[in-house]
Amino acid sequence: MQRIWLCLLLPLIIALTAVPTSANPTVHWRVENPFRLFSDPADTNRHRATYEALPPEQRGQPILNAERYLASRHPDGWAAALSGKICWDAKTNRYRCPRELENYVQPRHHRVEVWLEDLGELAGEACLWLTAPRARDRERGVAVSHPCNEILVLEIPYPRGADITVELDGRSIARDRIVVQDILIVGLGDSFGSGEGNPDVPVRFSRQRSADYGLSSEGVNLTGYPARVGDWQEIGDEIFIKNNARWLDQACHRSLYSHQLRVALQLGIEDPHRAVTFLGFACSGAEITAGLFLRYKGNEWVEHPPDVSQISAVARAQCGERDVPLKDYPEAYHIGGKITDLKGSVRLHKCEREFARKIDLILVSIGGNDIGFARLVANAVLRDQSTLKQLGGWFGQVYDKEDIEEPLKNLDYRYKALHRAFHNILHVPWNESDRIILTAYPPLALQQDGRSLCPDGGIGMDVLPAFSLNSSRAKDGEDVSQKLFKVMEGHAKNRGWTFAKHHWKVFLSHSLCAGFQIANPTPANDLRLPRWHSDGWHPYNPADYRPYMQRQRWFRTPNDAFMTANFHVTGSLLDSVLRADGLRWMQLLLAATYSGAFHPTAEGQAAIADSVATKARYLLERYSGNNLKK
Repeated sequence: MQRIWLCLLLPLIIALTAVPTSANPTVHWRVENPFRLFSDPADTNRHRATYEALPPEQRGQPILNAERYLASRHPDGWAAALSGKICWDAKTNRYRCPRELENYVQPRHHRVEVWLEDLGELAGEACLWLTAPRARDRERGVAVSHPCNEILVLEIPYPRGADITVELDGRSIARDRIVVQDILIVGLGDSFGSGEGNPDVPVRFSRQRSADYGLSSEGVNLTGYPARVGDWQEIGDEIFIKNNARWLDQACHRSLYSHQLRVALQLGIEDPHRAVTFLGFACSGAEITAGLFLRYKGNEWVEHPPDVSQISAVARAQCGERDVPLKDYPEAYHIGGKITDLKGSVRLHKCEREFARKIDLILVSIGGNDIGFARLVANAVLRDQSTLKQLGGWFGQVYDKEDIEEPLKNLDYRYKALHRAFHNILHVPWNESDRIILTAYPPLALQQDGRSLCPDGGIGMDVLPAFSLNSSRAKDGEDVSQKLFKVMEGHAKNRGWTFAKHHWKVFLSHSLCAGFQIANPTPANDLRLPRWHSDGWHPYNPADYRPYMQRQRWFRTPNDAFMTANFHVTGSLLDSVLRADGLRWMQLLLAATYSGAFHPTAEGQAAIADSVATKARYLLERYSGNNLKK
């Protein structure tokens, strides 16, 4: 009789304790902070929210459109708010997080947000979340009681992840396996890779005060210039220099607006199950020799300049907190004596393969400085009769088109040496060379039709009387740029690298002089430099200049460079190192050139980033699964 009653009651008991038929819970999750360089997840999530809010028609260029949206809300730049919250230690030149809560390069855990969807009538219940780590070290799991309809943050072991079970009243209602895909992206190269011209914290200008720079080399009075805010007494004094623009890395003018960093950030925020570890070492002024192979201290004087070459810096980072020895390579990289700078002088750090974290992508912008392209630009924008032209520009030498031919021929040898180092020092597998993405330089002075150049004159360059664009020489520069493009493309094809070039055509509508025909331009699109006259500021008050507003041109003119980064040195350094005693106009020259003139704006960097990100997505998909290091 008892068995009969039990059989009758069992269906009723099951019905009373079963999950309601309206509920079909499923586990969803995402990495809490997918871009690990930002130590505060809230900073990453602002970018994630901006990306997710983009309408479908803007998803084709998500980085550029996100940058424009952010600029509309933060015309002085979004990066300023992140100061002090980046996993970079400028004193040691290492990637470390401020709170030292984890090993940045070799993480053991990731914090993951988990939640249930399709809860139905279970929304008001309390669920029990159980984790079973899959790591070999037998790490114990956790059991956490949490409202079923709220997000819970769990710490998931890396790289093997954990199995998740959700229970209600002792019954399993949902299961999932969480494995975070953490990819390592390295950024190397020159000023186009570093983000030169786009400081994280730009300079601000006074509404009332003006500054004077004495006499120019041509004897012109340099008066009525925009003056920084602050209680400084003389240009170059301690208070003045303290208010210099600030960068992620001051010596290298490495910026959060760098296209390399923006690629890494985008790849993190667009995939909820992915985290990105980014190592950026690009440095303004770097070459393949002095920069990537040999130590280069950057182009701004700082207390703690880069202490090793870029290749050594990556190798050192690959080993995390392990000591990485220096090794001599007297014969491996001078390519039969073709690269004289690397004969008998190459000492590089190398992390042994068994300890080195595998690199998933290397983003490279290099080659322009190796052929002296900036000296060709100087030749195109300096008046022949100027003293500055006779002194060799701001680099000590100016190049004609013919001066580039020999360096251009030798560039492929340098790329070949770099190719060897990526495989032998940084352990990129020889059959996976396409993980290396080489980025093309965008056209500087070509206009929309791809043939016309910016006109002769001082458009965007009236910051210094010595500046005036010569369109004939600018054409020489574009011809050399085309040759450089072909050399870079040919190298990438021959050695299996990926070449990112789609942005080249996009820049044709955004050249150095773009917008010069706009009537009644806003301060963002006005190419003139504001100057103080007897009746006030013209054409606008410098305090109204916003360096990150959307504009037609995607290159910093010398005027833009002065108004954005405004690089100056101490008066004592000007006298002792530059030997420019009494030549205050040299400060003006630095502010108009070493502040990022002829480099992409934040919009330009974002457009390049979209081009590179397209290639990067393809590669990550290609090497996904077992081929991508977990």
